[in-house]
Amino acid sequence: MAAAVPLSFATWQALLNNFAIERAAFTGAEMGILQSLREVPGFLAFAVVFVLLLIREQRLAYISLLLLGLGTAITGFFPSVIGLYVTTVVMSIGYHYYETLQTSLSLQWIDKAKAPETLGRIIAVGSFTAIIVFAMIWLTSDFLSLDYVWIYLMGGGATVAIALVAWLGFPQFPEKVEQHKTLILRKRYWLYYALTFMSGARRQIFIVFAGFLMVEKFGFDVGAIALLFLVNAAINVWLAPKIGRLIGRIGERHALIFEYIGLIGVFVAYAFVESAVVAAGLYIVDHLFFALAIAIKTYFQKIADPADIASTAGVSFTINHIAAVVLPAAYGFLWLISPPAVFLTGAAMAGCSLIMAFNVPRHPRPGEEVLVGRIPAAAPAAAE
Repeated sequence: MAAAVPLSFATWQALLNNFAIERAAFTGAEMGILQSLREVPGFLAFAVVFVLLLIREQRLAYISLLLLGLGTAITGFFPSVIGLYVTTVVMSIGYHYYETLQTSLSLQWIDKAKAPETLGRIIAVGSFTAIIVFAMIWLTSDFLSLDYVWIYLMGGGATVAIALVAWLGFPQFPEKVEQHKTLILRKRYWLYYALTFMSGARRQIFIVFAGFLMVEKFGFDVGAIALLFLVNAAINVWLAPKIGRLIGRIGERHALIFEYIGLIGVFVAYAFVESAVVAAGLYIVDHLFFALAIAIKTYFQKIADPADIASTAGVSFTINHIAAVVLPAAYGFLWLISPPAVFLTGAAMAGCSLIMAFNVPRHPRPGEEVLVGRIPAAAPAAAE
């Protein structure tokens, strides 16, 4: 299932900027609006808890993959502003609900001691699949001159096929702990919520505007963007499991501190870069920092009540996307005025995250979720 996601999402992501500019005449404003619409399903991810009253998590994950594949497969047939908005929303519903469920099921099924490395391996599997996708896009666009319609159709169709095989070929795995089927917000998880919110805010700047910078300012074509993504994926195949092991060894606190210091430097450099080669290098380094976000998930796994995981996975995805719904559209208009300002505010967000990372204990666990601002463990659940 981890391999099925990039078949669609990597295809959609690699083609998006060129397809939007060449076929739908997008500017930064339309791109910002599209990315805000894309994040609405993520903002509504908390609703997955209510859907789980009717459908088991594993089965809902299959349905989400089918929607992801379908939305991607039909994108090329609608080369207009409205068409791209609609197909993006369909794709995004599948993508965000699957990612919510993937987080929940992973944290439920994987032992805490093995979680960082295993999550790193899941990233590596996705990255390996993305290598195949980006290589195929590069070959089909630069050498076979295939139209966008066929490339989107192949990527989305492959995801649909894998989802069907997984649904029909694997058993329903038992739940180790019965999950709460209500929305849960616990005061003692406040730092996890805050880190998740800031992660979602700064991630949008990378996803939306770093790629747009490559196309608009430096003239990267589809093949060049696909090649850039391919390099990122190839490095992740090798590096993500090692980052997972590193997090398991040095702890979430040090991993997050290192990530946010690095991101401050990357975003400041984005604001003033004038070389296409340097910009491409920054894009690769920026992408590598995403693997360190494993530390936020394993931090939560260590402090959480096991029965809270499914509900909190949905709630945290919503928190992650609060800023994501607003920022792309707002920054789309800021981009028209000053592209460097977009990246400098990203550096400021990374600085806020760095301050919060210093509040993560070296050995987090229930009752010791933070260094400053600790909520008493004996607080009644109803009050939370």
